[in-house]
Amino acid sequence: MTIVPSRRQFLKASGALLMIGAAPAARGQIARAIDEATRGRPLATSEVDAFFAIHGDGSVTLFSGKVDLGTGLRIAYRQIVAEELGVGVDRIHLVEGDTALTPNQGPTSGSTGIAQGGMQIRRAAATARAALIDMAAQRLGVPVADLDTENGEIRARNGGASVGFGALIGDRRFALKVDAKASLRNPATYRVVGKPVPRPDLPAKLTGRHVYIHDFAVEGMLHGRVARPPSIGASLASVDESSIAQIPRARIVRIKDFLGVVAADEWDAVRALAALKAKWNDGPALIGDAALPEWMRSAEAAAGDETPLKRGDVATAFAGNQKRIEAAYYWPMQSHASMGPSCAVADMRNDGATIWCGSQGTHRWAQAFAKLLGLPDDKVRMIYLDGAGCYGTNGHEDAAMDAALLSRAVGRPVRVQWSREDEHGWDPKGPPQLLRLEASLSPEGKIEAWRTEMWVTKATANLPHIPLLGADAAGIPQQQGFSTGLVTGNGDPPYDMPNMELRVHWLKSAPLRTSNLRAPGKIGNVMAVEAFMDELAFTAGKDPLEFRIAAIKNPRGLEVLRKVGEMMRWEPRATPRRDGKGRGVAYTHYKNNETLLAMGMDVEVDAKSGVIRVLRVACAHDCGQIISPDNVRAQVEGCILQTISRALFEEVKFDAKAVTSTDWSSYPILTMPDAPKLDIALIDRSTEPPMGAGEAAASPVAAAIANAVFDATGARLRYVPFTPERVKQTLDSVPRAG
Repeated sequence: MTIVPSRRQFLKASGALLMIGAAPAARGQIARAIDEATRGRPLATSEVDAFFAIHGDGSVTLFSGKVDLGTGLRIAYRQIVAEELGVGVDRIHLVEGDTALTPNQGPTSGSTGIAQGGMQIRRAAATARAALIDMAAQRLGVPVADLDTENGEIRARNGGASVGFGALIGDRRFALKVDAKASLRNPATYRVVGKPVPRPDLPAKLTGRHVYIHDFAVEGMLHGRVARPPSIGASLASVDESSIAQIPRARIVRIKDFLGVVAADEWDAVRALAALKAKWNDGPALIGDAALPEWMRSAEAAAGDETPLKRGDVATAFAGNQKRIEAAYYWPMQSHASMGPSCAVADMRNDGATIWCGSQGTHRWAQAFAKLLGLPDDKVRMIYLDGAGCYGTNGHEDAAMDAALLSRAVGRPVRVQWSREDEHGWDPKGPPQLLRLEASLSPEGKIEAWRTEMWVTKATANLPHIPLLGADAAGIPQQQGFSTGLVTGNGDPPYDMPNMELRVHWLKSAPLRTSNLRAPGKIGNVMAVEAFMDELAFTAGKDPLEFRIAAIKNPRGLEVLRKVGEMMRWEPRATPRRDGKGRGVAYTHYKNNETLLAMGMDVEVDAKSGVIRVLRVACAHDCGQIISPDNVRAQVEGCILQTISRALFEEVKFDAKAVTSTDWSSYPILTMPDAPKLDIALIDRSTEPPMGAGEAAASPVAAAIANAVFDATGARLRYVPFTPERVKQTLDSVPRAG
């Protein structure tokens, strides 16, 4: 789908963004980019012109369909282009996630920002560089082989004449296909890639000048709020319109079961929602969070079994083996728990719609909104603006649908900002996981056979998007189903063993709406696999780090394990300390073919209170080629801290009607005073493909904590979150040492 609005339409839609969102020095570049767009630039990813516009002054506008969700892509993409094209980082302006201006590179998810999106940009830049050198060779009369690009010019390698990019192609198109075989620069010659370069967005963010979606406004905009029913699936019986009569500037909007208010002043909208009286018919009863593990094993929940991986003969290997153990692990439903509430602005017109929001998949969602709103695909334009961290699909798109429905009803642009209760109570949740692991050891203490069984919600086939709250309430037809992400990933251990089996018991549904949440499925699966590895090492009478090293063949896996051993000053020991302080280790080969990392952890456990405190985390991280080391380090840090929070604190609570953990007291997270010391070793393999850093380091965290707690106490934690109550209960079941 491509959208090429008229210049008037574009400027009208983006005027506020230009004035509010851009520094003065950037406005000229943005205006030029807009001009390019309005002259019908191609948007197909096969075209060089879809990614770049080179202007008369030699500056470059990069158009990216993937967006910077706080991960640092804004500088990483510039570094890639600067290196391959031969232009200064400060001469590159970035337009991201605007469906009218950028190529559809797919959603920004699954750690693919660099590994896929960045590599598309690298190939396009290399193709452009070759084209520029060809042009310069003709103009300068110098052989192609004697020319190179540097600082926005094509120069003879041995000195002499040169010509700038702008003089060669300024404000004209390449009209070239991206060459998949375009010659890339030798990593040995890199000047920008692999170096720490300041992020261009940080000064404005650190000084409060950055425009987030929450700050964004367009002329004539109203503010909206949406009433949530008291129970999930409830229908609206009646509305008392007189209940907001004391707020004359507010207006009620009802579309079937969709109920909202709009007002010119945001506080009026907030007051009107609080005053609004309505009667609801309750929806069907939910099972409640306490019954969830039992429900997952029930016939009522079952949707069929599958064995996606089988090697050797596990059943025969298990038969008669005396060194055979099993254990079960549970990962609960969790919220995205975005620190800021979801927010969006929508401007619905008779001939189309423009929607601004923090979605990580604007191209995909623009098509979804077109269908839901009954508009042609090319009449919905979605523009990315920074929102709160989402780590998957949170409430951004729901807020956008709320805003679109209100805007269509009142004929004005409408901004909707969710409340904290909306965010925790109604965002789509990460689905629960239940795992049962069983393994046997040879007389020598090697893993002879392994079976992983998991009970997980089956993703609905061909589901175009998660069902949106507003569309359901308004009676707009949309496919129902569950989005979960690749939840079976890393359920099989990354170790050498002759017999292995992965069985999946699919669940036909989930008690709450689901979506992908950072490293979907992999964190729970690695928690089970790596905690069980620790149990096997103990059963075999071996040190847990040496047990892993002996069971792994991947040389890069061995390197990160040995590196983290050095960082932890690991001394082999086969039995737990049980003195309240402990160490743990875990290993991940993310998705079995991406980033490799090992993580060590020091914890202390208060036996009286059950409180776990993570003191130090050591992480050896190999994600292939590193484009921007500062950003990779920041991603690893973020993965670790967020997952410590998920492992120790986070669980969605719900009763028969709705989610009850709707604030930071009932859904606590890690706070700054509890953040541990982080030691991170990045292994840069400049000649290898980059593999992504946005998720992998999250996966071994819970296992490393559980293993360290065992070392500290002799107790095995298998049920997340590791709350003080659960820890205390587990400790009380373990015989005291000595």
